[in-house]
Amino acid sequence: KSKAIQNAIELAKKVAVIDTTVLITGETGTGKEVFAQSIHQESTRKNKNFVAINCAAFSKDLLESELFGHKAGAFSGATKDHKGLFEEANNGTIFLDEIGELAHDLQSKLLRVIETGEFYKVGDSKLTKVDVRLITATNRDLLKEVGDGNFREDLFYRISVFQIKLPSLRERVVDIEPLAIHFMQVFSTKINKKINRISADCIQCLNQHDWKGNIRELKNIMERCVILAPGNEITVDLLPADIQKSHFSNSIDEKISPFDLSVTEKNHIRKVLNYTNGNKTKAAELLGIALTTLYRKLSTYHLD
Repeated sequence: KSKAIQNAIELAKKVAVIDTTVLITGETGTGKEVFAQSIHQESTRKNKNFVAINCAAFSKDLLESELFGHKAGAFSGATKDHKGLFEEANNGTIFLDEIGELAHDLQSKLLRVIETGEFYKVGDSKLTKVDVRLITATNRDLLKEVGDGNFREDLFYRISVFQIKLPSLRERVVDIEPLAIHFMQVFSTKINKKINRISADCIQCLNQHDWKGNIRELKNIMERCVILAPGNEITVDLLPADIQKSHFSNSIDEKISPFDLSVTEKNHIRKVLNYTNGNKTKAAELLGIALTTLYRKLSTYHLD
């Protein structure tokens, strides 16, 4: 493991046994929720619930109801009482991902929970009391958000008692091969394939990629490679065309034309479509491209 990730792991181990708030920062796909789960599992609350939510995935009103719950009749469609995630996590841990997306009034409500352990459900006049450990995460610069007036300064200092910064995959190139092997093994087992190695060229190719999507991107690519692999080895031709282009453009020995890459891409798309039984939405997801991009490529390669 790289020194950067080892340092992050050591920090997580140290803070796990101390019942304080933790802020995990890092780019999208760096494994922030995995770290949060690990902290919970090493804490005194490990036998209680770990509850996670992505704050960016909900509208403000829906997020308030998800976090704090609501009473029957609180709004249109609220036909019965609803227990929020803070109650679900009582005596355990709640993980709020993308905390920087939280609206100002919800920031105020969260601050009260941190300070008093109390909150009002939506539509309720009675306080609900909980005992939870709060772990948050963001890919934003929250201090900048504070300076811009988008995030409460007092809340920032309450959630960031202990900070852990996760390095991007670009900063931990030595970890790419073991991670790729791990994902290869996971997905090979999942779909009952006997794939046991990754070619040297493929590893070199993976090491040269910039990994803007970090570990999540690597995981998705390895899943696709396992699906497409005809034998027991993952080879460079199974990688997405854009990664191959980057690799071969840096190689003096390799001679490959745009036509060759097009043929490779066409074959990849055909294989993935066969695997998904023609489900284009799932195929686009596995290929790591937008659905509109897939339709354009289907037209270009006359696969539609």
